[in-house]
Amino acid sequence: MGHKKNGHRRQIKERENQNKFERSTYTNNAKNNHTQTKDKKLRAGLKKIDEQYKKAVSSAAATDYLLPESNGYLEPENELEKTFKVQQSEIKSSVDVSTANKALDLSLKEFGPYHIKYAKNGTHLLITGRKGHVASMDWRKGQLRAELFLNETCHSATYLQNEQYFAVAQKKYTFIYDHEGTELHRLKQHIEARHLDFLPYHYLLVTAGETGWLKYHDVSTGQLVSELRTKAGPTMAMAQNPWNAVMHLGHSNGTVSLWSPSMPEPLVKLLSARGPVNSIAIDRSGYYMATTGADRSMKIWDIRNFKQLHSVESLPTPGTNVSISDTGLLALSRGPHVTLWKDALKLSGDSKPCFGSMGGNPHRNTPYMSHLFAGNKVENLGFVPFEDLLGVGHQTGITNLIVPGAGEANYDALELNPFETKKQRQEQEVRTLLNKLPADTITLDPNSIGSVDKRSSTIRLNAKDLAQTTMDANNKAKTNSDIPDVKPDVKGKNSGLRSFLRKKTQNVIDERKLRVQKQLDKEKNIRKRNHQIKQGLISEDHKDVIEEALSRFG
Repeated sequence: MGHKKNGHRRQIKERENQNKFERSTYTNNAKNNHTQTKDKKLRAGLKKIDEQYKKAVSSAAATDYLLPESNGYLEPENELEKTFKVQQSEIKSSVDVSTANKALDLSLKEFGPYHIKYAKNGTHLLITGRKGHVASMDWRKGQLRAELFLNETCHSATYLQNEQYFAVAQKKYTFIYDHEGTELHRLKQHIEARHLDFLPYHYLLVTAGETGWLKYHDVSTGQLVSELRTKAGPTMAMAQNPWNAVMHLGHSNGTVSLWSPSMPEPLVKLLSARGPVNSIAIDRSGYYMATTGADRSMKIWDIRNFKQLHSVESLPTPGTNVSISDTGLLALSRGPHVTLWKDALKLSGDSKPCFGSMGGNPHRNTPYMSHLFAGNKVENLGFVPFEDLLGVGHQTGITNLIVPGAGEANYDALELNPFETKKQRQEQEVRTLLNKLPADTITLDPNSIGSVDKRSSTIRLNAKDLAQTTMDANNKAKTNSDIPDVKPDVKGKNSGLRSFLRKKTQNVIDERKLRVQKQLDKEKNIRKRNHQIKQGLISEDHKDVIEEALSRFG
């Protein structure tokens, strides 16, 4: 009897899983039954499609059994108990030994405050002390990979495609180091950078800082892809949208601007605060953004339609850092305090973050957890990928706080593997290089790439306009009016033709570039002739017979 009940329950469970992937009732009703189709060939094709769809539904439903892990949160035993009153010492004594050992606490009082950055797969930790201490480590094994004492101010650091390379924003320039701490490159174009980030699918290092410029550098080719002037003064905060790789910049006038390397102007600008923007965070799906300002405000935005979801106007003190976990937990730091909320990204009014117990009101989103670094100040914070941990960098070192439910329980090992071997890391690097996306593909809606513009038929040139455009282009090519003029009086390094060649892509040779090279050679010959006349080697009416004879073939 018990076996029959278990089998019946299993069938019900399988049916529930399949219902999530079934088509609507309209597509399965009698009107769409392939058996009623008169055409034999069409009926056979519809039958085959139907069988393939049923097989796909069964496979999709079966994958639910391969994802058994679930997020575990702190749950109060009664209405009077509050989870934000639970201390870290109580959590450490309750969890297993391996989780308790991950609660890293490094005391580094000499070179602080410290900025922290975890690798994409969460295996390595990069710490940056304001006074020049930089270290990369495998924090889970307790192995130090590289340690540098640079003896100058360091503001930020980030890993590149993996933990083998990292970039550091130092006092004036940005430097790239390898996993042993050897200096590889000095990026002279990135001056006084204060914020660094890396776009893994485009291999772009992004910097912003005191100069008010946003710069994109391709680390696979070494080329500076784009440099954009924000026209808003020093950049106060920077974050990337992981869904579309658009950069979000916070400015001192309270605005947040969205940037793409292919556009000289911001894609979107929105007013987020009445003072400088202190920090920006975007969730993994790319739908929601959280900002904090110096006016003691914290706002949550739906960036699909750029509308405000929640606004907390009067924080006890201005929020300095904000971060969002893979599961949607919102972390806020203000001075020595760190506060976390659950369900803060939901649309309902009950999800608005609040402080305190609010008199036991069940319809208020009170803090999920909180922690106090007494006599200290938090510099920055970030959730550890695939772990129930929140990394905090402060004035006296680094601390990992245990936050149940913060990590993603089920991960895609083909995308990010926290247990990858050396061979897998090398293969992944080659694979990502082969699949690297061009910088021009960064748009607000990446789904628009490859689609057909239906307006093209209405804006298409007719035959007369197309002929006129072609004629104008040919005339410009004949008269060389589309390239700089020959100026032999100007020094060679300041020549407009030489500057034009530098701006053009070096590995692309087109007809226009050949004409520029020809004009540059002509300019060099004229400059050489003028120098010889000045030295008295030749007279002004001297003519090169061979050159004149060959010029007719040029």
